[in-house]
Amino acid sequence: MLPTLLIVDDERATRDGLRAALEEEFEVYVASGTQEALTILKSESIQLLLTDLRLGGESGMDLLQAALQLPDPPVAIMMTAYGSVDTAVEAMRRGAWHFVTKPLNLDEVEMLLKRGLRSKNLETENRQLVTQVRQSHKIDKLIGKSSAMNRVFDLIRQVAPTRATVLIEGESGTGKEVVAHTLHHLSGRPAAKLVIVNCAALSPQLLESELFGHEKGAFTGASQRRIGRFEQADGGTLFLDEIGEIDGSTQVKLLRLLSERTLERVGSNQPIKIDVRVIAATNKNLREMVDAGTFREDLYFRLNVVKIDMPPLRTRKEDIVLLANAFLQEFAKDNNRPQKPLTDGAMQLLLNYPWPGNVRELRTAIEHGVVMSNDSVIDTKHLPAFLFTPVHETLPLVKNSLDAPAEFNLHALEVNAIRGALATADGNRTRAAELLGLSRRTLQRKLKELNL
Repeated sequence: MLPTLLIVDDERATRDGLRAALEEEFEVYVASGTQEALTILKSESIQLLLTDLRLGGESGMDLLQAALQLPDPPVAIMMTAYGSVDTAVEAMRRGAWHFVTKPLNLDEVEMLLKRGLRSKNLETENRQLVTQVRQSHKIDKLIGKSSAMNRVFDLIRQVAPTRATVLIEGESGTGKEVVAHTLHHLSGRPAAKLVIVNCAALSPQLLESELFGHEKGAFTGASQRRIGRFEQADGGTLFLDEIGEIDGSTQVKLLRLLSERTLERVGSNQPIKIDVRVIAATNKNLREMVDAGTFREDLYFRLNVVKIDMPPLRTRKEDIVLLANAFLQEFAKDNNRPQKPLTDGAMQLLLNYPWPGNVRELRTAIEHGVVMSNDSVIDTKHLPAFLFTPVHETLPLVKNSLDAPAEFNLHALEVNAIRGALATADGNRTRAAELLGLSRRTLQRKLKELNL
């Protein structure tokens, strides 16, 4: 695509001559006066402005001032038959990039325009670099300065502009969905859809229909055609959360889609071509699932083009202060409360807690403190009770039925873990499942199996 150039001169012969000389190197727009030029500047993305100083009864200086007030101002070069040092200095002082006198040397004008364009591109790159430096501890809603999070940031910056499939692994609450949003936002096509599917929330049949769609009459209850999530995400990104929960049949279909970039709706054999960037996440270790025979190895390799490991919060204590302060600001604004600092005691309590629920649990604790504090600060008394109870000291523990050491009794360990998670989550099973690294469906099944 050619760079865009607006030529403004009240003499038609000059406009037409410059357009003819420059249209092979630039996409040229022309205007005879200030108002016409401003209309073009506001409606088109103009990179370069070449304007006469005198435009009939109007001033090119006024046009220069107006052009430089635009959100993305063009590089401006002034031209005039009344060349003088004073005029040149005044034009440059007002923001002109350069100054040329008539009669024009076309080679000189073209050279100046190209140099001006390079200058604009360098300024843009510098601004982007400054923004990157300023965002070095934050990408979108991901916050951290630890070495583990810096590795995550580096991977995101590297892989986001590509089409590579990304697998995000990490405990529940570490921010896997936020990473998916960030990858999509930095993908180069953020205006396209980001479609999210929680694979653990649907039965195998419903998940297959949800992902690939179905034709009318494909199964009982299919009263009309349904467009699946992959088709909805065409041109954008599909985020498959809890990918480790999908059954073998859906794994086969997903493998084919990733290999051939085509899908077939349930009840149809008509292939549909799609352009979707796939991001998958799981709180399980897919490599271990492959070794155990519960996840297809070929699908694992297709998903694991680039893997991002989200570190648990307990391994990056230095990020807790950053996160807590960010959440304090967020929840003060959300709840229409004044922003209050944490006391040293409250911050120390946060630093000492192991955070089994990771960043999500920290968010909950900070929101609780913001809502409960009527003082000028947020102290330990304003924070939730679970911060004062060690995670392993929740409900009464199951004793061994064997004489073996407790750490060898798997049944007792499993029961205790589930009871502890339920206690920490105040009985909320969805929350407890997240703490345990399970889907809610799996937790329900274990509760029945263990008669809890």
